[in-house]
Amino acid sequence: MDNMNNEMLIKQENEVAIIMVPFPAQSHLNQQLQLACIFSSSYDLPVHFIGSATHNHQARVRANGLKPSDIAKIHFHDIPTPDFASPAPDPNAFTKFPSQLLPSYNACTLLRDPISLLLRDISSKSRRVVVVHDVLMSYNVQDVTSLHNAESYIFNCVSVFFMYSSFICVPNGMPIPLDEDLLKKLPKLEPDAPEEINKLVDFQLQFRDIRAGDLYNSNKLLEGTSLDLMEEFASTQNKKQWAIGPIFLAAKVDHVSDKRNKCLDWLDNQPPRSVLYVSFGSSTTFSDKEVMELAMGLERSKQKFVWVLRDGDRGNIFSEEARRFELPDGFEERVEGVGLVVREWAPQLEILAHSSTGGFMSHCGWNSCIECITAGVPMAAWAMHSEQPLNAFFVTEILKTGLLVREWKNHEELVTASAIEDVVRKLMASEEGDEIRKRAEELGAAVRESIEKGGASQLELDSFIAHITR
Repeated sequence: MDNMNNEMLIKQENEVAIIMVPFPAQSHLNQQLQLACIFSSSYDLPVHFIGSATHNHQARVRANGLKPSDIAKIHFHDIPTPDFASPAPDPNAFTKFPSQLLPSYNACTLLRDPISLLLRDISSKSRRVVVVHDVLMSYNVQDVTSLHNAESYIFNCVSVFFMYSSFICVPNGMPIPLDEDLLKKLPKLEPDAPEEINKLVDFQLQFRDIRAGDLYNSNKLLEGTSLDLMEEFASTQNKKQWAIGPIFLAAKVDHVSDKRNKCLDWLDNQPPRSVLYVSFGSSTTFSDKEVMELAMGLERSKQKFVWVLRDGDRGNIFSEEARRFELPDGFEERVEGVGLVVREWAPQLEILAHSSTGGFMSHCGWNSCIECITAGVPMAAWAMHSEQPLNAFFVTEILKTGLLVREWKNHEELVTASAIEDVVRKLMASEEGDEIRKRAEELGAAVRESIEKGGASQLELDSFIAHITR
């Protein structure tokens, strides 16, 4: 028995341990958990996932297309977090930014000490500790610099185009590298977050330079130019970078959940590429009037749809029952067989991968963009806040695999039922829509190929693993 314990201890001390430190917002939690499962299941490395009990539970219950056996390999560490307020989102707020999440964001800034203790403990039992953290958790992981066998890498949950434009070009007065026609169409981003959020971001970014390098949920096929420019800039700071996206394990193993979902059952009975999937992520909140216009637009379009109708998340998604939306009288009865309204969390990866799905109306969070692109599905792009307008521009103007629902310059105006009807018909039932779909399908096939053995993203991921296990 002593020999066995000694062998286990020697094995542990020879291992490289990976510690994931996500920011407590759904799209960030999802991408970090997908990456954690790739490290653990594909490379057989010990992976620790650090967060509050609430957010770790959220990451697990909303795991997108992951097998329970993949999640079971991850060591979750529930860090005690001070109680934080968890207000409901305001459907009539002036901007779509999810300000209701601010208390949970602030609470995570208090995790530095417990994270430091855990880092020291794992460091003492491992050959090397590799911290992979969200840029918005940079302050919390700063004690990595005091450990002789530890290094940290930022996993960026946004597009490289956004990173280069907003963090390199704008602050340094450099031109954004686009031709003149595209520059004219580039949306002008104005701060839409509360001042407290901007302060939180600035505070975390002060500690960004401790990292040894960056990981991007993107690849050279999609963002080759931005990645080359970013690499040029990173080399002046002696930072390394790897473009390892798309990072969801499901894309790789073509996993379909054992638990059938009513969306998937419904899609099974629809013609190929005939259904528009409508979902605005975890942070978007619509007013009653916006819900009514969207319902009327979808119904009048006469196109098939699956509509995930949910409120934006609270800081603690388990704290209260979410608001129930009112739809036009008789709406669900009239669209029966044509449309399906879903009020719970939906398996987005599997819906996008389904052969009946032919379009995606989305808020253009990068998580949704990369899933949509990889599935080869065209997008009706309806940006809501933050960097989403740039993502919508990237999809519609650079990749040309989508249509805008509305111009960002008009984002304070109500999007009418007739505007929604028009864009849905154009995407789902026109020659222009068919051409966009063909481009999206070709791009999706190429992106999926990039994560197969010998593909560009797979080689980048192998290169990162070789680097951290050197």
